[in-house]
Amino acid sequence: MTTDPIVKTVNVGLSPADAFDLFTARMDTWWPLDRNSVSAGQGAASKSLTLTPGMGGELVEIGHDDTRHLWGHVQEWKPGSLVALSWHPGKMADQQTHLRVTFEADGTGTKVTLTHSGWEALDDGAKMRGGYNEGWVGVLERFTATA
Repeated sequence: MTTDPIVKTVNVGLSPADAFDLFTARMDTWWPLDRNSVSAGQGAASKSLTLTPGMGGELVEIGHDDTRHLWGHVQEWKPGSLVALSWHPGKMADQQTHLRVTFEADGTGTKVTLTHSGWEALDDGAKMRGGYNEGWVGVLERFTATA
């Protein structure tokens, strides 16, 4: 069973502060809510995805039927350089993985590195990891296109 972290890196033509802001404060402008959401799994795009800034902040999806889906909580918050979250969209908090996203200046833009770990905590960790490994590609393509 492969439980190694998923690591994805993209480069965007924004400063680290602006890339961080886009990734955190403006998630629902780029996140593919029609494909990568709890609501999408139920057959319809979500209405929104909002991250409350700061330690302990919540990442919440509002579904097509106004149902509130808690995806996780902020575990680390360093504006312009790092956000880390517990991660459990569609699952209970005791079935969480971990998401860490760093923002580093790179020439005229920013290198954004997403690391998704903690698969060993899930009964179906290898299967979930496989789905996320593919899913993060599309999510980060949308982020990069919006940037």
